[in-house]
Amino acid sequence: MPSYRIGRIFGIPIELDLTFLLVLPVFAYVIGSQMGEWVGILNGTLSAGIAPGPLTRDPVVAFGLGAAAAVGLFVCVLLHELGHSVTAMRYGVEITSIKLWLFGGVAQLSRFPEDWKQELYIAVAGPVVSVALGAAFFSAFRVLPGGSAEAANAGAALLLGYLALTNVALAVFNMLPGFPMDGGRVLRALLARDRPYARATKLAASVGKGFAFLLGFFALFGGSGINLYLVAIAFFIYMGASSEAQQTMLRAAFEGVSVDDVMTPVDQVRTVDAETSVAELIDRMFRTRHTGFPVTRNDRLVGMITLEDARSANETERDALRVEEVMTTDLYTIDVEADAMAAFSKMQEHGVGRLIVTEEPDGSFAGLLSRTDLMTALDIIQSSGGESTAPTLRHGSEDDRSREV
Repeated sequence: MPSYRIGRIFGIPIELDLTFLLVLPVFAYVIGSQMGEWVGILNGTLSAGIAPGPLTRDPVVAFGLGAAAAVGLFVCVLLHELGHSVTAMRYGVEITSIKLWLFGGVAQLSRFPEDWKQELYIAVAGPVVSVALGAAFFSAFRVLPGGSAEAANAGAALLLGYLALTNVALAVFNMLPGFPMDGGRVLRALLARDRPYARATKLAASVGKGFAFLLGFFALFGGSGINLYLVAIAFFIYMGASSEAQQTMLRAAFEGVSVDDVMTPVDQVRTVDAETSVAELIDRMFRTRHTGFPVTRNDRLVGMITLEDARSANETERDALRVEEVMTTDLYTIDVEADAMAAFSKMQEHGVGRLIVTEEPDGSFAGLLSRTDLMTALDIIQSSGGESTAPTLRHGSEDDRSREV
C-alpha cells in the first residue's frame, strides 16, 4: 500500500499508510455508534459517573467524539512507537520511518541489536510509554466532573477515560508473546541471555506462531461470532513470526559472506547487445534457459532486460523492436564488498531478482548477483552445517557460477 509522509519527529520520518486513512473513519464511526456502551464501560470500570444523555442524543456529538477518540488513539500509538525509536537511537540504531497503518503503528528499524539487553530495553520502551500515557489520562480524568449534564464536560471525561483504558490495553496486548509485537521481542531477548541469537529467535517465533493460532481459533470459534479483525491480527502475527525467523536464519547463514563471494564475476556474465531484436532475445532465452541479461552498448553497461520486459513487446513487432527499446534502465547496484545479506534485503525492498555489482572507486561493472546465486550459496552453507564457506563459494567452478542471471 502507498504511504504519505506528513513530517518528522526527532528526525524520524512519520508516514501514514493508505490503510490507516481508510480505517480511521471506520474507527470513528464504530466508537461513535457505540457511545452508550463506552459510557457504560467507563462508569463500570472507573466509576466515572458520566451522564449518557448529552453524548448519545445528538449524533453529531456522538460521532464527533468518536472521531476525536480515534485520532487520539492513533496519536498515542505514534507516541508508543516513538518510545521504541528514541530508545533504539540511543544504541545507534537508525530509524528509517514510523508508519501508522491498519493495525496501529510500526517503527522501521534498520536492525535490531543482537545484544539481548539492548533489544529488551527497546522492546519494553513502547509499552512503558503507553502505561505512562494511560496514567496521565487517568489522572486528568479523575479531576473532571464527568457526571455533569453538560455535553462538554461529559465528552471530555469520556475521551480521557477512553484513552486511559485503551493505552493500558495497548500496552498489555503488545506484550503478548508473538512477533512482531513487543512481547515477542521481549521473549527473544530473555531467551538470548543463554542461547545463540538465531536459536532464541526460532524458539520465540514458534511461541508466536502458537499464540497466533490460538488467537485465530478464538476469533473464529469464540462464541460471539467471527471477529474478522482478530483473524487478521492473528494472520499478521503468524506471518510476522515466520518472517522474523527466516530473516534471522538468513543473517546467521550469510554472516561473513560478501557479495564478492557469491556473485557471478563480470568475465562470466552473459550479456546482450542493445541492438539485438526482441525476437532474437526471446529465442536466446529459450536456448540458454536464462531469463535476464545485462544490456551493453560498445562494451558499456546500459540496462537490464528480463523475460517480463521482452513479453511487454507486441508479438507482431518483436522482430523490429530492439532490446534497448524495452529494457530497464533503472539499475539497482550493490558494492562488491557489501554483505550478502544486505544484497538480499535490497532485492526484497525493490522487488528485483538481480543486482548489478560495482567496484570502487569508479563504480565499474564487476559482476552480477541474482537471487539464484544467493539461494545456491545458502544451500551450500546449510549443507555444510552453517560453517563459514566463503572460500568454497569464491572458488566455485565456472559451470557452477554460470547459472541463471
